[in-house]
Amino acid sequence: MSFDSANYGEEVAAILALDGNGERLMPLAGGRCGSPAARARLPRWSARELFEGSRAPGAALSGLWLYFSCLDESHSMSQAIHTADGSFWHGIMHRQEPDPGNSGYWFRRVGAHPVFPRLAEEAARLAAEIPNTGFVTAEKWDPLAFIDFCEEARRRPGSEAETLALHIQRAEWQILFDYCASPA
Repeated sequence: MSFDSANYGEEVAAILALDGNGERLMPLAGGRCGSPAARARLPRWSARELFEGSRAPGAALSGLWLYFSCLDESHSMSQAIHTADGSFWHGIMHRQEPDPGNSGYWFRRVGAHPVFPRLAEEAARLAAEIPNTGFVTAEKWDPLAFIDFCEEARRRPGSEAETLALHIQRAEWQILFDYCASPA
């Protein structure tokens, strides 16, 4: 999958450049806000300023906080967004917390999100590259099955399952961020 941080404007690209340009593998659980520079820079901008003309500016900003594992900031934003996009970011945040039950609650609120087909394709591609993990891909994306897989994978650090979960989680972030940050 190709991700180009320049697609989201100069300031967003500069913020993502603080750690991996959108290619960072976020921890499956218990991450701490990993970039003091991002934590200092992000509050300077409103969602509408950073993501002018985008489909879901607040959701994109919540995702940007989550990218740096700033769970509290992402949570504050996502819980105030009463859309499928907000619930999706909220579900990812709780999965990473980890609070799988609460994550499942928010993913049930998402329903059938427009990015699910693309995410299912990307997960299947990644699972084919990293076999023998126990992750079963399907034509339809199942966020609840992915919560269970992440829980299992995080208990096996260094395993192929953990590697796959990390890569799918990054693809999930990239696909949802692109959806929210792109023009409607």
